[in-house]
Amino acid sequence: MPQSMHGGRHELGQNFLTHSPSIATILSRVAATRGPILELGAGDGALTERLAALGRPVTAIDIDEHRTARLARRIPGARVECADALRFPLRAPTIVGNIPFHLTTPILRRLLASPDWTNAILITQWEVARKRAGVGGRTMMTAQHAPWFTFELRGRIPSWGFSPRPSVDGGVLEITRRGSPLVPEPERHAYQHFVRSVFSGRGGTIRRIVERAARADRGLAGRALTRAGIPPAALPRDLTPEQWAALWSEL
Repeated sequence: MPQSMHGGRHELGQNFLTHSPSIATILSRVAATRGPILELGAGDGALTERLAALGRPVTAIDIDEHRTARLARRIPGARVECADALRFPLRAPTIVGNIPFHLTTPILRRLLASPDWTNAILITQWEVARKRAGVGGRTMMTAQHAPWFTFELRGRIPSWGFSPRPSVDGGVLEITRRGSPLVPEPERHAYQHFVRSVFSGRGGTIRRIVERAARADRGLAGRALTRAGIPPAALPRDLTPEQWAALWSEL
């Protein structure tokens, strides 16, 4: 196949999914959602063809113009477009994507800032999926968005389950928008700034870190941590979404 005007497979991050169990997992998660589907990074259509078979409107995008042209001919039941996932409108209730590993963070940030979707089932690097889901401790990005979204790890994809084979395993990450946010939407910016301050703060103990981040006295910080159910030895990565929300509410 001719090379895309945007570059070869390394530049485009093309690692096509071939792992049948993971394809089945993704389809089962998509089948549990409703409404139109937007697929990011359709590639050779390993998911596209099966998504179209669900009988729901499917839009599949990929930045490789040669692959999208071939895919449009092969799967007339889907709307296939040559487009960039960093620019294409994310306007569908369900987002599915085998996203390029080197673009995971900017795509996730864009997705989490978009109001027009409900469920996202994504293939990312294994470590990214694991950390976003809070396995072994939550990242700052996850903590910042957890009041509005849940993050679930749905499986690990061995590196040999892609073609060409990448240097790392993949993971299936499911993100779901909460029906009832833990923190009011108008407070999102201030809350996220607070979380960033706690994660980057110094002090040795969670109480001292919170004192500085919230500019609170020792008594107020201590009471807020106690009421939020946060033990003195906790680290920011240990806090659950409910504890973060409770701490924010107390402060």
